Amino acid sequence: MKHRCEWCGDDDLYQLYHDTEWGVPNYNDQHLFEMLILEGAQAGLSWITVLKKRAHYQKVFDRFDAAKIAEYDENKVAQLLDDPGIIRNRLKVNSTITNARLFLEIQAQNNSFSSYIWQFSNGQPKVNHWKTLSAIPTNTKESDQLSKALKKKGFKFVGSTICYAYMQAIGMVNDHTVDCFRHQELL
Repeated sequence: MKHRCEWCGDDDLYQLYHDTEWGVPNYNDQHLFEMLILEGAQAGLSWITVLKKRAHYQKVFDRFDAAKIAEYDENKVAQLLDDPGIIRNRLKVNSTITNARLFLEIQAQNNSFSSYIWQFSNGQPKVNHWKTLSAIPTNTKESDQLSKALKKKGFKFVGSTICYAYMQAIGMVNDHTVDCFRHQELL
């Protein structure tokens, strides 16, 4: 039996996400955008809530194609707010559109969103060596800096705690506890 980080528990979907995606360095712009939106959608909720809705999010948000999302109008927003398959929060839905537009601006200015976002960890994952889940911080100076930079550009739902969860999700930090089988695999 593999030992995992205790946060993923016994849920198959959670374990699959933990085993294959969480903490894996990812430089793909579309994936980076998807995770930024999903982490923002999670605000005030548990990650498993968002994870269970992820496939539907991918469907109704055009597979997280930022160019398409940037063009959404009030009719599309109304349609999304009527969809029980997503988190129906007007601020979060509107932030997805705002963030898509800003994401595209950053892509244009930096040739990729990845090159912009990864500068906050010097282009490489930071490997931590936490022994317990309770030792893992909810934010760091790097997530503070990322949050501040994104907010300055106009992004929404990018507080420091959300940014740190984002950094964990996309592998900017390896926060698997040292007794987790993934910690060593991701070195």
